[in-house]
Amino acid sequence: MKKKHILVVSQYFYPEQFRINDICTEWVKRGYRVTVITGIPNYPQGKFYDGFGWFKKRKEKWNGINVIRLPLIARGRSSIGMALNYFSFVVSGFVWKLFTRIKADYVFTFEVSPMTQALIGVWYAQQRHIPHYLYVQDLWPENVETVTGIHSPIVIKPIDRMVDYIYKKTDVIFTTSPSFVNNIKNRKNFDKHTKVVYWPQYAEEFYKPVEPKDVSEIPYDDSFKIIFTGNIGYAQGLDILPKTASLLKSENVNFVIVGDGRYMDEFKSEIQKYKVSDKFIMIPRQPAERIPELLCSCDVAFLSFMNTELFEMTIPAKLQSYMACGLPILAAASGETKRIIEEAKCGACSKIGDSKSLANSIKSIMKADTKTMSINSRDYFTFHFEKKKLMNYIDKYFN
Repeated sequence: MKKKHILVVSQYFYPEQFRINDICTEWVKRGYRVTVITGIPNYPQGKFYDGFGWFKKRKEKWNGINVIRLPLIARGRSSIGMALNYFSFVVSGFVWKLFTRIKADYVFTFEVSPMTQALIGVWYAQQRHIPHYLYVQDLWPENVETVTGIHSPIVIKPIDRMVDYIYKKTDVIFTTSPSFVNNIKNRKNFDKHTKVVYWPQYAEEFYKPVEPKDVSEIPYDDSFKIIFTGNIGYAQGLDILPKTASLLKSENVNFVIVGDGRYMDEFKSEIQKYKVSDKFIMIPRQPAERIPELLCSCDVAFLSFMNTELFEMTIPAKLQSYMACGLPILAAASGETKRIIEEAKCGACSKIGDSKSLANSIKSIMKADTKTMSINSRDYFTFHFEKKKLMNYIDKYFN
């Protein structure tokens, strides 16, 4: 039987660290032929990775996946740079679809911001008369308004119309949270014939509990260690941590921060401002496969958001990664994230942006039964977010 050919559109792909890398690898293992249309890797640093460029490594094979890298402008660290990055990828995609000879059976667009990349998937699917599947992880235009602070109808209305067009031209929309399903179905111009399905994210199989190690970057001492891993951007709301650390000067607590992003310089300035450098262990971005040993060398994992309605609806990918490793969760969050932590009985939630509330949560969790929380965390992950179950589920749509 001929292998079905999936064309994946994702502006980000290996060596950038996104879950689509593992999804595509799994599809290859399951017998699918996979081609990925992506950009030149530059996330989150804002500059092209070493060895990549407009004239370097534009085509390659990775884990059995054919990777085609379209030229784009590196995102830099400014809003203008990010806009040019988004726009240039779509322009390259439009030109590419005019001349490509690739014949796929389905298109699957992996949508973390920007939503604009889904236009490439829509255009190709229309051209070839094949199904288009969209995996929505960032809601637009809500994400644009939240991250940029732009609310002008001159900007937002055209984006809204673009999103309506993409949704209308998509056969099945998968989303990462039940709240996203409701939001999309309740859009004013939503086509009621389009199917919207909750398909939560899983964590890769290397995310699992491991024995705590004597990790060189993390002191092996009796301090209570709270770890955050991933993108350090404005949306993550990490400005709460230096303020919280200042309220815990007398406590034996350390914050381990692993990653990089657009907010990093300001974050370091805030740490200096509150004179809490001794409370922070800063570790640069690491390969995803190394994250479990860092997580399991700490006591609890942390996540937070900016205080917006959008993030109440969001289930962040790192939540599944934390739970897969069996870590208790400490969060400054509400909505879906709070619901999961409370259902799982695996940690504590404080009010978004409230450093006093977070400091009190930390003091409480330091005295709590974190071993039981750890077991609950892993058990909830296994029941709700296990990879094989979720990949089997989407197979039904492809077959």
